Amino acid sequence: MDFSKPHRRYNPLTREWVLVSPHRARRPWQGQVEKISPEILPEYDDKCYLCPGNSRAGGKVNPNYTSTFVFDNDFPALLAPDETNSDQNEQSDGKFLTNQAEPVNGICRVVCFSPRHDLTLPELSIPEIEAVLTTWTKQTSELGNMESIDYVQVFENKGAMMGCSNPHPHSQIWATSIIPDEPLKELESMTAYEKKNHSCLICDYMKEEIESGQRIVAMNDHFVALVPFWAIWPYEIIIIPKNHHSYLTELNHEEVTSLAHVMKEVTIKYDNLFEISFPYSMGFHQAPTNKSLDYSAYHMHIHYYPPLLRSATVKKFMVGFEMLAMPQRDLTPETAAKMIRELPNQHYKKTITST
Repeated sequence: MDFSKPHRRYNPLTREWVLVSPHRARRPWQGQVEKISPEILPEYDDKCYLCPGNSRAGGKVNPNYTSTFVFDNDFPALLAPDETNSDQNEQSDGKFLTNQAEPVNGICRVVCFSPRHDLTLPELSIPEIEAVLTTWTKQTSELGNMESIDYVQVFENKGAMMGCSNPHPHSQIWATSIIPDEPLKELESMTAYEKKNHSCLICDYMKEEIESGQRIVAMNDHFVALVPFWAIWPYEIIIIPKNHHSYLTELNHEEVTSLAHVMKEVTIKYDNLFEISFPYSMGFHQAPTNKSLDYSAYHMHIHYYPPLLRSATVKKFMVGFEMLAMPQRDLTPETAAKMIRELPNQHYKKTITST
């Protein structure tokens, strides 16, 4: 197939399609241009509610932490079962289209990466990133072992463009009583693929990508980072463990160190792309945590969804055809991967950017 002409690509993980229109990449831009915030931040900000020793909402005070720090979100999107007023087993009868609802419970936590207010993940040392990974792993184990929890979603929103309300390096964990839509779609696809082919969908896909090499961004002994064949966002990346693991908790120490190296390399390359602190939403997709069911077909992985399109000030919008029909992209995944792959692995020097 001629990938230089309009075509659509299939995503076997979600069983959905994306339209690719390479010829549109050269079109002029007269749309919205984002402002760039100054990048120089203090090591400590006395007004930051995530910095050590500072007060948070409701008067709670952070300890003088020196590594990672975890706390229950002061404004959680979900409430634990004992905090809700409704019967947790109650469901609507589904008799009417406007009466199909059910209660959802959960726990929302915040994970601060470092006491330093001014360092994002690519600027942390490998041992510091390992500490973050270890914290995510422990939280996955603790929350996933709760009887009321069926899924643990670890994610990071980086940058104001992604709705991040505080520049202090941090992530969130939402543990839910249900399996959310996106990992559920992936679970159903992987389970069906294994039943039909007697092999792992992600393992087979990864082998094809490694053999091709076209979309590889970074790789070491245990992990591969690539722009997916079906990527929707211009510089989308997925990180896949080479060994078949369903959970963060299954990674050994060597694999954790390897993952820290790959995550650092990917995020440094992101920052170097437009020489800014690159915004994105990142999340781990793991298997559900209900141990009474067999989720061995699920191969864990990490998604990076950055919003930028052609520069630090121009982002991709999911509007019009994308919202009403199907996702669409101009820059091909192969071109995006080549651009990212060829970027240096040393972080650019931050400067104060004019707004």
